[in-house]
Amino acid sequence: MKLLAKFTLVFLVVFGAGGLFASWLSYRFLQEDARDQVLQQARLMMETMLSARNYTTLQIKPLLVTQQEHQRSFLPQTVPAYAATESFNYLRRKYPEYAYKEATLNPTNPRDRATDWEADVINDFRNRPDQRELIGERNTPTGRFLFLAQPIRAAQPCLECHDTAQSAPEAMIRHYGAANGFGWKLNETIGAQIVSVPFSVPVQMANHAFRNLMTSLGIIALLSLVVLDLLLLFTIVRPVARLSTMADQASLGNMEVPELPVTGKDEISVLAGSFNRMRRSLVSALKMLEGH
Repeated sequence: MKLLAKFTLVFLVVFGAGGLFASWLSYRFLQEDARDQVLQQARLMMETMLSARNYTTLQIKPLLVTQQEHQRSFLPQTVPAYAATESFNYLRRKYPEYAYKEATLNPTNPRDRATDWEADVINDFRNRPDQRELIGERNTPTGRFLFLAQPIRAAQPCLECHDTAQSAPEAMIRHYGAANGFGWKLNETIGAQIVSVPFSVPVQMANHAFRNLMTSLGIIALLSLVVLDLLLLFTIVRPVARLSTMADQASLGNMEVPELPVTGKDEISVLAGSFNRMRRSLVSALKMLEGH
């Protein structure tokens, strides 16, 4: 096997082993980074829904509750949870993978009632009042999901409708009935904002980034291998080939081959100088033998 082929094989083995380790490490990092990106998007969405709730409470509700229509038939647009949920439904047109729910243990609107796993999340917040956020994963019939949850606590404006059925707006009672959504206490954790996303979303993000990274690294590795081979060809392989040719000719008795150029102080140059001296010594010895 030629010297350049041996060097190339060594480089391929080293680059391959290093590339496999780097690939494994990079993929783990990209998965974690993609998961963090998804959670950051979920936090941003949740903050947007909080803004929608506050906007409804501070600006929309004061305008609508004074309308006669609100007295005759309850307007759900005055409810912060309704406003946040409807706002997110518009946001889902651009981010269809994400889901949002204001899960509540004792809601007025049946669509907000917490499922079993959502109730567990709410109870976790109730048992740990200092907890501000919960991140978890769950398995569903359609796959694995990642979720981000934050507690919903009953503020003073909530009690205007959810304290007792007797103090609630008549239009709301006519719309939802008096069986559910009452008995809330001030600052009590009554629900949770939950943003869910399929686990396939961060996985796809990580896979896409990984393919791009591996493609770039593959091109860089190939170019590096070509450059290294060229450097080896001109700095080591060719000088060694000339040394091999000179030694071969000398062994055949041909002393007419020119001396090798010595242009540096590296090992190849030192070896070339040694061959030149050996050739000159051999020529002198042969001449001495011919003189006798």
